[in-house]
Amino acid sequence: MARYAGVMSAHALAAEAAAVLADRTGIAHHDIALVLGSGWGGAGELIGEEVASVPAAEVPGFDSHVVPGHSALLRSLRLTDGRHVLVLGARQHYYQVKDAGKVAHAVRMAAAAGCTQLVLTNGCGSTRPEVGPGSVVLISDHINFTGVTPLEGATFVDLVDLYSSRLRALALEVDPTLPEGVYIQFTGPQYETPAEVRMAAGWGAHLVGMSTALEAIAARAAGMEILGLSLVTNLGAGIGGEHLNHQEVLDAGREAGPRISRLLADVVGKM
Repeated sequence: MARYAGVMSAHALAAEAAAVLADRTGIAHHDIALVLGSGWGGAGELIGEEVASVPAAEVPGFDSHVVPGHSALLRSLRLTDGRHVLVLGARQHYYQVKDAGKVAHAVRMAAAAGCTQLVLTNGCGSTRPEVGPGSVVLISDHINFTGVTPLEGATFVDLVDLYSSRLRALALEVDPTLPEGVYIQFTGPQYETPAEVRMAAGWGAHLVGMSTALEAIAARAAGMEILGLSLVTNLGAGIGGEHLNHQEVLDAGREAGPRISRLLADVVGKM
């Protein structure tokens, strides 16, 4: 059922996907959307009661393939106050689809489904040795180093305070020790070279990864308020002295899973 934005406009496809989601879940309106990156998948069980789950491949605009450590489900959770959270397990990375519009499809669908707030999470490398594996960092800003954008035409979107200072303050109420940092998105799927990590650090980037920035741009364009949380799974290439691999990312996420899931659930409860 996957269809591309080239077949219809990106916003029309998002609206169609939201309609199918509402039909499959029985929930006409969602309030908060979560994108759960590497290591964050266990948070759903702590956030609220699952009302329904839908395989992403059955919703227009999604493909069935996923990266190890990610889910292929769209889940609807009910909070104790009656609001509904849409968990977007089917993140489409740019290195998979080579289409910024497809990367943005999930958050556009969430906006069309009624979500006004978005939490973006990821697993990433760190350019700061003192902020090592297992650390959770609030994203304060980003650098889009992909060379692409999910926006089309003369769509001029203000990205000041892209990662909401209000939502960051709420997260700090839950854990005042959370550091903040600037995230840079590379295209991947290869890990960055030591020289690229040094370049990123020189530009002021503290977190290095392959997601998040394109989704955040699309979400801001859709009028959503955004919170970004990164789990540091490794030190960037050339900083820790170790070779990098995806199993390391999965292992770090598994070890940190219970702690960061509780953190995320508590933050969502305050939103």
